[in-house]
Amino acid sequence: MEAYKNFSDVKDSTSSEEHPRVVLPALCQKFYGLGWMYGTGGALSIKCGDKLFTTPSGVNKDLVKGEDLFVTTVDGVDIVGPSPEKRLSKSTCTPLINAIYTKQKGVGAVYHLHNTGAVMVSMLSPGVEFRITHQKLIQGIKKSNSEKHFDYYDTLIVPIVENKSTEDEIVDSLLNAMRDYPETSAVIIRRHGMYVWGPTWQRAKGMAECYEYLFNVAVKMKQLGLDPEAIPVPPEGAYT
Repeated sequence: MEAYKNFSDVKDSTSSEEHPRVVLPALCQKFYGLGWMYGTGGALSIKCGDKLFTTPSGVNKDLVKGEDLFVTTVDGVDIVGPSPEKRLSKSTCTPLINAIYTKQKGVGAVYHLHNTGAVMVSMLSPGVEFRITHQKLIQGIKKSNSEKHFDYYDTLIVPIVENKSTEDEIVDSLLNAMRDYPETSAVIIRRHGMYVWGPTWQRAKGMAECYEYLFNVAVKMKQLGLDPEAIPVPPEGAYT
């Protein structure tokens, strides 16, 4: 087994714009700018071949650099880490991220975000599901373990699990939610945020944006007394 190394000991080219060491810091800045990774919250991971590149814990995400990433196998074996002088730690989200890679087919990226929309709908949805239908951006959501997307007429359902004080305490709840909702590509953590995944980092990014849009639409609909789950009835004379 290859011994654990730090970044300075490994020649790991970052010349490609698609390399995780380039993409992940850029995504961190993007999501920080959207308010989804404030403080040191959240974690991003990209699978490259048989390696997982994951952002560290306890770091302001807008300041993450390529050499700060932890590289592991899907089984959690350490391959490359940041320089010890930086005193960085593996993300506390690692057990949940690894669970998603292991249980879902064809996953190429997993993001844990503290997006406001997910937090708000988790408090406005008293049960274990978020539901919304007849919104165009539902079509931007890919079904997990499938190449198909949800349709405009579908009811999009996202499971909600209860938050705990530490991430590792949520693993079993996440696994149960993925088992009970095999088509979902996201899980909401109540009063916390969400996990979202996709076959590529680009698709996962797009779905994260679609989910947040739909969450925010649902919140505004509820504020106006509208039901996000209700099937709309076109007015008389509508161009259908």
